[in-house]
Amino acid sequence: MDKTLVATVEDHRIALLAALAITIHIAESALPTPLPGIKPGLANIITIATLCLYGLRTAAWVLMLRVLAGSLLLGTFLSPTFALSFSGAVAALLVLSVARLTPGLGFGAVGYSLLAAMAHMAGQFTVAYWLFIPHPALLQLFPVLMTAAVLFGLVSGIIVATMLKHFR
Repeated sequence: MDKTLVATVEDHRIALLAALAITIHIAESALPTPLPGIKPGLANIITIATLCLYGLRTAAWVLMLRVLAGSLLLGTFLSPTFALSFSGAVAALLVLSVARLTPGLGFGAVGYSLLAAMAHMAGQFTVAYWLFIPHPALLQLFPVLMTAAVLFGLVSGIIVATMLKHFR
C-alpha cells in the first residue's frame, strides 16, 4: 500500500477538530445577530485550543477546513459571506503566525484569541469596504465591530484557557 494514502494520527486529529469546529460554526449561524458582521465566533474556540495544544500548522488546517466545509454545508461557498469569512480567517492566521514567531511575548489562550478576533474582524471589514460597500459611512461601524471582536475574543480566550487547564 502506498504510504501517502495512509491517514496519520495528525490527519485524524485535524479531521476531528475540524468537524467539531464546523458543527459549532453551523449551529452559530442560526443565532440572531444585533448587527451584520457581529457573531460570537464560538468555533474559534476550537482553533485557539488547537493552536495552543498542537501548533500553528494544525490550527491552520482546522480553521481553513471549517471555513471551506462550513460554507459548503451552509450554501454560502463563493458568496460574499464566504469572501468575508475567508478573508477574516486568513487575517487571523497571519496575525497568529507572527504572534507564534515572536519570541518572549508569551501569548496565552486569551492573547491569541484577542489577536485572532481583532484580525478576523479587521480582515472582514477591509474586504467588505473594498469589495462590497466602499462608502465612508461604513467606517463609522469599525469601532463598534472591533469592540465586539475584543469582547467576543476575550470570552472565547477565557473559555479556551479554562478548557486547557482541564486538559493539562
